[in-house]
Amino acid sequence: MASNRLARHVERLSLQCAALKSSHHPSTQTLQPILTRSLATEAPLTTSASPLEAYATAHISSNSRIPSILATPPPPPSHISPPTVLTTLYSFPHLEPIRFAPYPSSHLALPLRRDLLHRAIIFEGDRSRQGTGSTKHRSEVHGSGRKIRPQKGTGKARLGDKKSPMLRGGGRAFPKKPRNFASDLPRKIYDLAFRTALSWRWRKGELVVVEGLVALEETKEGYVRELFETNGWGRERGGAGRSLVVAEEKKGRGQLFLGLNEGPGGVYGRALERWDVDVKDLLKGPRVIIEKKALDRMLAEHQTDLTNDRSGFPWKPSGSPPAKSGLTLLK
Repeated sequence: MASNRLARHVERLSLQCAALKSSHHPSTQTLQPILTRSLATEAPLTTSASPLEAYATAHISSNSRIPSILATPPPPPSHISPPTVLTTLYSFPHLEPIRFAPYPSSHLALPLRRDLLHRAIIFEGDRSRQGTGSTKHRSEVHGSGRKIRPQKGTGKARLGDKKSPMLRGGGRAFPKKPRNFASDLPRKIYDLAFRTALSWRWRKGELVVVEGLVALEETKEGYVRELFETNGWGRERGGAGRSLVVAEEKKGRGQLFLGLNEGPGGVYGRALERWDVDVKDLLKGPRVIIEKKALDRMLAEHQTDLTNDRSGFPWKPSGSPPAKSGLTLLK
């Protein structure tokens, strides 16, 4: 049906073209023999074609219905989505800028996704619940099953044995039992949420990347307070929250974990190993101070959404391959 309609339309245009060629009306003499080609097509135009013939050749085609300019949109400019972003590396504890380190924009320049962060935090909270609460049902309470008083004649409420949930010392009607509160979340969604949290910190300028080791010289409260207040890492002038210090491991950083997690300096910050950090930890506190080695391992472990092959990652940090994360996820 459509092909017949198109054929009649082409035939009608051909007849009009023939009539225009044979006509000597003055209005037809003012038309130019060349018509500029439309941007919505790639059909070639000839210089000897009349206006109607050029229109029929350019816009009426039985081979394609969608213009090619709409079928293949151009890629976005490079300045809108740069392939890499730069991060300043500092020395510790003086925080002197050392150099710039490039990172892929798909790792540290992601847009804020509150829905993904919410799902990741709920997933972590469900996995952290112990679920060990347990109380006894009336059938599990020790005691006799003899009826306490007669059913009728006393003027009091009906009661069974002394293990009834209505009596003190009796069982529970709906007791708590050990259960698993863990919920499921795809690994790719969690990895994207993890990098989104790091990107949010990086965009706000609250991600401090240290070139070497993060180690404290002393564990005294005065030294820790002066270090955190001088660098503006929270608790100064009544500020709320504790900054997070992330290290690759505890080896060689005993003073850091002793001073922040076990000493009086814990009111200013807390220290965690790389494998013990989750999305909620990255979003809490005024600053995140992290070693470059730990950051590289984190990004390498949480990028499964960028590739279908889990044995190899599209981006690898310098050094040994990343170790497995301590958080158990849905495969």
